[in-house]
Amino acid sequence: MATLLHLLPFLLHLLTLSHAQIDYRFGDSRPLVLLPVTKDALTFQYLTEIRHGSSLLATKLVVDLGGPLIWMGCDSHLGSFSPLRISSGSIQCLAAKPFTTRSRVGDADGCTLFAENKISQMGRRGVLVEDTLDVLLADEVSKSEDVNLGEYPFLFACAPKPLLNGLAGGANGMVGLGRTRIAFPSQVSAAFSSEWQFTLCLSSSNGVVLYEKRHYGSVFGSEISKSLIYTPLLAGPDDSQTEYFINLKSIRIGGKRLSFDVEHTKLSTIVPFTTMESSIYAIFIKAYEKAAFSMNMKRVEPVAPFRLCFDSKSIKKTQLGPLVPDVELGLQSEMVRWKFHGRNLMMKVSEEVMCLGIVDGGLNLGVSIVLGGYQLEDMVLHFDVGTSMLGFSPSLLKWGRSCSNLKFDSLPVQAL
Repeated sequence: MATLLHLLPFLLHLLTLSHAQIDYRFGDSRPLVLLPVTKDALTFQYLTEIRHGSSLLATKLVVDLGGPLIWMGCDSHLGSFSPLRISSGSIQCLAAKPFTTRSRVGDADGCTLFAENKISQMGRRGVLVEDTLDVLLADEVSKSEDVNLGEYPFLFACAPKPLLNGLAGGANGMVGLGRTRIAFPSQVSAAFSSEWQFTLCLSSSNGVVLYEKRHYGSVFGSEISKSLIYTPLLAGPDDSQTEYFINLKSIRIGGKRLSFDVEHTKLSTIVPFTTMESSIYAIFIKAYEKAAFSMNMKRVEPVAPFRLCFDSKSIKKTQLGPLVPDVELGLQSEMVRWKFHGRNLMMKVSEEVMCLGIVDGGLNLGVSIVLGGYQLEDMVLHFDVGTSMLGFSPSLLKWGRSCSNLKFDSLPVQAL
């Protein structure tokens, strides 16, 4: 059994490829897979839409960066579509461990697993199924409008409808991009026989998840592509092995280093704003207020959930957003730093007021710091899961760009 589990990732890869209808006209130049992303203005959740099944059923899903799997809200009879139910003894079910659960009486032939809504902090028992996925492709090699690579099988959990509580309106589940073999990036990698990696580019409106790194120069431009700095992705606590963590060594505000210890720093698209454990937040907010006063920023009454708010008229505007004290994260060495400017720090709450978009996570946050979605916007984030490395760019505003206006004109988009 130990040998089988050791070979499981390889076996799953072969199994998925055996079902995928791969078009070899592309040779070694694989297409660019696109997953368009939008931001819900009410909930601050990031959404994507996939089409699946023979009827190409459109389904809106919330993007969960560290999620272990894809799950959808289905009725007990699996709704109006008919995916293939996965058996408990299959390789696919083994690949879903440790998220599988013990089968109930009369359920022995089905692979049951745990599906979680991290927003409502609810979890329910679901069943693992397989269905075909219709993906968007952009290809540099073939310029034919008739390219059709076929539909690709993918695994997801069919979970009870009550698990949808708390998701943005119209969303029918979550797509996990985490570090597991049944998360979306791994399944795309298997379908296209490509590296286990993906790139995230979010904005306040539209964004994208990209697969296949060799096309990045055509999407972002060579200058942005070459600007990425890499830092190791770390293993998280025992209950967070699917999430993405970085090795944060220091924090500077306006160039001045703060004094505190940080253990775990997680990246998340589920948490809308960067959240800090209370003891760290108290030091951070005091230092930021002092730096803001040195720039003559006028403080006003706070607007929940934010603690530190300012009169917009007292803050100048720049290409990188409001002119405020920047925040710099020192990573595995003092030579590797990740800088955040006004666009990713200040949240406009009214025409007169903007607030520091970093909040207090209390004493039981579970990690020291969670980098939330707002702080990750308009940056190129390359998650090389296979080598456990994260690449990050400066703010795209530096080049007058945004993740909301990426151009794919030179890469014809094909829907499978």
